Amino acid sequence: MVKPKPRERWHPPLYETADHRAIQAIAQGNASETEQKRGLDWIINSAAATYDEPFRPGEVDATNYILGRRSVGLAIVKMVNLKVGIFTKDKPPDKKPKTKRPR
Repeated sequence: MVKPKPRERWHPPLYETADHRAIQAIAQGNASETEQKRGLDWIINSAAATYDEPFRPGEVDATNYILGRRSVGLAIVKMVNLKVGIFTKDKPPDKKPKTKRPR
């Protein structure tokens, strides 16, 4: 029996038909909630390999390639989890105006 060749890290990520449909629905702007979640999950976990170990002993180029993919996943995860507006001046005004205290 012939063993299948192992997949190299630079090969395109595996996907199922449902992943493919989800990504296309997101791109077209008509994805359901389920498709949005599935598509984002595929991008973060498969395409970007965000949580995979990037280090490849003796393979500097492969490690760097994987780190580049991972960087995209980390940026997406950050955007998903970071409170909107935290670093912008578009913050809502304080409810109570600040006044100077008399000395």
